[in-house]
Amino acid sequence: MRTEEIRAVLDRLGALVALHYVFPETGREIADRLAAATAEGRYDAFEAPEELAQRVTADLQIGNQDKHLRLKYHRDGLPDETDPVAEEAHWRRRAELDAGGMARVERLNGNIGLLEIRPLLYPPEHAAPVITAAMTLLASTDALVIDLRRCVGGSPDQVAFVCSYLLASGEPIHLQDLLTPADGTIRQFWTAPYVPGPRYDGSKPIWVLTSSATFSGGEELAYNLQQFGRAVVVGERTGGGAHARRGFKLHEQLEATVPVVRSVNAVSGTNWEGTGITPDVDVPADLALTEAYRRAAEHVIGLPADNARNGVTDEARTVLSPAVAAG
Repeated sequence: MRTEEIRAVLDRLGALVALHYVFPETGREIADRLAAATAEGRYDAFEAPEELAQRVTADLQIGNQDKHLRLKYHRDGLPDETDPVAEEAHWRRRAELDAGGMARVERLNGNIGLLEIRPLLYPPEHAAPVITAAMTLLASTDALVIDLRRCVGGSPDQVAFVCSYLLASGEPIHLQDLLTPADGTIRQFWTAPYVPGPRYDGSKPIWVLTSSATFSGGEELAYNLQQFGRAVVVGERTGGGAHARRGFKLHEQLEATVPVVRSVNAVSGTNWEGTGITPDVDVPADLALTEAYRRAAEHVIGLPADNARNGVTDEARTVLSPAVAAG
C-alpha cells in the first residue's frame, strides 16, 4: 500500500470511530490519537494490508481492550456494505458453505444430543431452517450439549431464535436490549411465541461448552442460557466481547469494525464486555465435552427406568466407564 492510500484508510477509520463508537467521548479520544499517530508517520512503513491491520488494531485497543474495535484484514476481500445486494449475496453464500453454522448435530450414546455451532450464528434469514432442522432432530434426546467453543460471533436475532427453542415457555421472554448511544435508540430482543417444530423440553438439562475463543454472539447465547438458569456452562472463560459492531469497507482487504451498541441482559442488567463469561464448571476447553457428557450420562442413568429405556441406560453407563472418552 502507498503512503497516501494508508493515510486515506486511517483518516476514514478515525472518522468512523469518532462518529459511531459505543462510548462517544472515548471514540473521539481514539480518533484523535489515531490521527496524531498517522500524521507522525507511524503506519507509513506497513505496505502489507495484513501487517497494517495488526498494528492499527493494537493501537485502537490501547486503554479500552475492546476486541470488537479493529482494522480487520480479509485475505479474500469483502463486500461493500453500501451495496446491499452484494453484501446479502456474500453472507448468504457464507452461510450455505458453513451449513448455517450447524457444524455438528448428533445423538450420542445414552440419548444425549450434541449441537456444535461454529463459526457464526448466521442471521435467521440465512439460517433459520437449519436451526429448526437441528432442534427437530434433537428434540427427543434426554439431555443436550451445545458446543460453542469455536463460535466467534453472529446475529443477535439468531441468538434469540435459538433461545426460543431452549427457553420453553408459553409467553415470550425478554432476553436483552441493545442500546445505541449515537441516537439514543433501544432495540429489545425477545423469544418468539411460535417456532417451527418442537421446542426443547424445559425439564431436560443443557450444558454449554465454552473456550477462550468463544466470542460475541457465541458469548451472548451462552450468557442468556446461563443467566436464565437454563444451562450449565462448562469450559473456559470467554473472550469478553459484548458490544455489537458494524463493518465498513475501507479497502479491498481492510474493514473497519466499530462497536456501535451496548448489550444489556434482561436478568443481570449488564453484560460480559471485557470480562468474558465465567463458566459454572471451570475446565480446559479440550476437556469440556468429556466433562459435560459425563454429567449428562449421570442424568440419563437417574431417569425412571422402563423396558424401552433399558438400552439407552446401558449406553449411558458406558459413558461413565474409564475406557470411554468423548472427543
